[in-house]
Amino acid sequence: MAETTPAQQAKASASPGIPTTAGLSETSTLSQHFFNWLSRVRAGDTGALPVVAGILLLAIIFQTLNQNFLTPGNLVNLMVQGSVYMLFALGIIFVLLLGEIDLSIGFIGGVAGVVTALMVFGTNPYPWWVGVPAGLLAAAAIGLFNGVIITSIGLPSFIVTLAGLLAWNGVMLLILGNGGTVPINNEVVNNLANGLLSPTVSWIVGAVIVVLIAFDMIRTARRRKHATQPTSLLALKVLGVVVAGIAVVALCNVNRGRIAPIQGVPWVLLIVFFFAELWTIVLKRTRLGTYIYAIGGNAEAARRAGISVNGVRIACFTLTGFMGGVAGLVYASRLRSVSTNLDGGQLALYCIAAAVIGGTSLFGGRGKAISALLGGLIIASIDNGMGLLGISAAARYVVTGVVLVVAVTIDALASRGRASSGLG
Repeated sequence: MAETTPAQQAKASASPGIPTTAGLSETSTLSQHFFNWLSRVRAGDTGALPVVAGILLLAIIFQTLNQNFLTPGNLVNLMVQGSVYMLFALGIIFVLLLGEIDLSIGFIGGVAGVVTALMVFGTNPYPWWVGVPAGLLAAAAIGLFNGVIITSIGLPSFIVTLAGLLAWNGVMLLILGNGGTVPINNEVVNNLANGLLSPTVSWIVGAVIVVLIAFDMIRTARRRKHATQPTSLLALKVLGVVVAGIAVVALCNVNRGRIAPIQGVPWVLLIVFFFAELWTIVLKRTRLGTYIYAIGGNAEAARRAGISVNGVRIACFTLTGFMGGVAGLVYASRLRSVSTNLDGGQLALYCIAAAVIGGTSLFGGRGKAISALLGGLIIASIDNGMGLLGISAAARYVVTGVVLVVAVTIDALASRGRASSGLG
């Protein structure tokens, strides 16, 4: 749950008495690296360990209570179910990294879905390649508007986006009318959440993705000249990526249909992977990403360093709005319609919870794109597992809230440990 920023790693390297990876060289052994990692965990730098342990614990509990939880059909359904939370969370992390918040993201997604649905619906509909960009542009424009209002007037993001939550809900009601529903008849839009690659294409696409990830890992290690990890560990990581890729594609290629065959990797998993990789690159390797972490760590210091704090804030709110639009389109695609029943407030709270459970700090400066995926998977696991057990929605909210409090507590204790050990 706790993440380590480059600044914290640098600080840890200079801290006496705390073993770090900085002392490892190309000839470092795997065991040395393992003991170094254990030392960092004991010092409070737990990384993604708590959230991964949480996912495994949930899997064991739900599989014990219901033997259908770990079946291929349910696992693929769980990943599709969690994709909406992941995409929303991939957007909210940008404002959370600044120490801001966006409560309107759920209804921004709703507005994007309404715009797209209206454009591809009717007797003379626009093609999907007009309707989808129009919905995304509308969502990005709302995010831009939020950012401009917050930075130009100096209003708290909580108030501005809370007003947005109410206002955009009202806009949806005005467009759709009370109880209104717009079905989505466009096949491409519906396939965003429901489409499947063929089994053969799934293997080909899976192989391409694995090769790209492995190549990026090796290139990154070469750029750092193996300064942070032994070669054997890099080989194990590449092997892990290959095994994970084979497992996911094999799982998706199992026939999950009872009447007709249902096989293949869902399109939506590729959408989630694309944006997770894109935002990881932006946050880790671009000037914008460096500025976001700098402002989240200390906005005044960033301003004194010459960073355009307001410009970065506007960019982050725009990106959050855009990703709200992507998630809203996938949500509408899954339902094959847009209606006034969309609960944007609940979606916003779920995506914030997913980002925080995954390890993004509410106070800014700490978090990664992968945090959104892990947190979204936990939210979806709770929802899916308790749904299989026939437990009421009320109880699911209670359990999700408890998990959120536990996640924040672990993060707070880990932060205290890092502070006392000099790691953060």
